[in-house]
Amino acid sequence: MYNVLVIDDERMVRDMLQNALSRVDFTVETAENALGGIAKFDRGMYDLVITDIRMPGGDGHSVVHHIRRSKRQETPVIGVSGTPFLLQDSDFDDVLCKPFAIHKLIEKAQILTNA
Repeated sequence: MYNVLVIDDERMVRDMLQNALSRVDFTVETAENALGGIAKFDRGMYDLVITDIRMPGGDGHSVVHHIRRSKRQETPVIGVSGTPFLLQDSDFDDVLCKPFAIHKLIEKAQILTNA
């Protein structure tokens, strides 16, 4: 089983992603903002991080930059945003533009974790 960290300020999105990924045998933890997500990443071991870009108190770019400077810098990160221009020229391994089909997210998660 693979461990995934989902970071999004919208509870409905976090719950939907947790539910969908759990159904295909991922273990999912969530955080409601970038700072909480960074703290969880530093304490845990994750095979994949999925983060929203625009959140209050920090953004997905700060999350991916933190991960890329960490000891686990190879951890794959998927950036998710309703504003796709914010995803250009980034350090994300993959990106999804909202709204997206949940099967696309699952497919990307399985590819990036080799599940």
